[in-house]
Amino acid sequence: MDAKTGFFYLFSAVLLFAAFRVVTARNPVHAVLNLILAFSQASAIWLLLKAEFLAIALVLVYLGAVLVLFLFVVMMLDIRIDDVRRGFWRHFPLAAVIGAVITFEMALVVMGGFSGMDEPKPVADLVNAAGQVIPYSNTQALGKLLYTEYLYPIEIAAVILLVAMITAIALTLRKRKDNKAISVSDQVRVRAQDRLSIVKMPSTQAPVEETVVEEKKA
Repeated sequence: MDAKTGFFYLFSAVLLFAAFRVVTARNPVHAVLNLILAFSQASAIWLLLKAEFLAIALVLVYLGAVLVLFLFVVMMLDIRIDDVRRGFWRHFPLAAVIGAVITFEMALVVMGGFSGMDEPKPVADLVNAAGQVIPYSNTQALGKLLYTEYLYPIEIAAVILLVAMITAIALTLRKRKDNKAISVSDQVRVRAQDRLSIVKMPSTQAPVEETVVEEKKA
């Protein structure tokens, strides 16, 4: 067994343990931290399989954005674990049956999808007629494939994400009744007499001598 195979088994074992802890952890923050560990190990396995683009995308998108957002949301929410876990063992048999069915279906799909595939050639075997090694990049090949054969699905996905972003902004920036913002047009049309009013009032002043006499008597 070479070093690459050893690292593969190591990353796979840590990945399975972290995925198991995501489900069994009592604290939601610990579950999210274990999920971060699981995704990092999956990224390392993709690096071993020479899928550099998928590995860096997993680190940047999920570890750098999605899971950090999950962590902040979970830490800000006041989640009562006792209320969440109430009735767990009552629904456990049905959940176990559904999980077993899903696992069996995934095993059928994976085994059926990889059974008829040939073993991929290593990069060193990609040589031309002159015997020179052809430079190969997974990221470049994936980019050409996405923006040639799958150009329309990429554009449709981009439009859907743009609509989702605009919708989220529109839902967040609703007009509130308790908003204290002032209209700019009202500020431009303001006049001095509308802001300041001078009121004449008669001056009143108490006699100084009477005040002093009252203080002495007290």
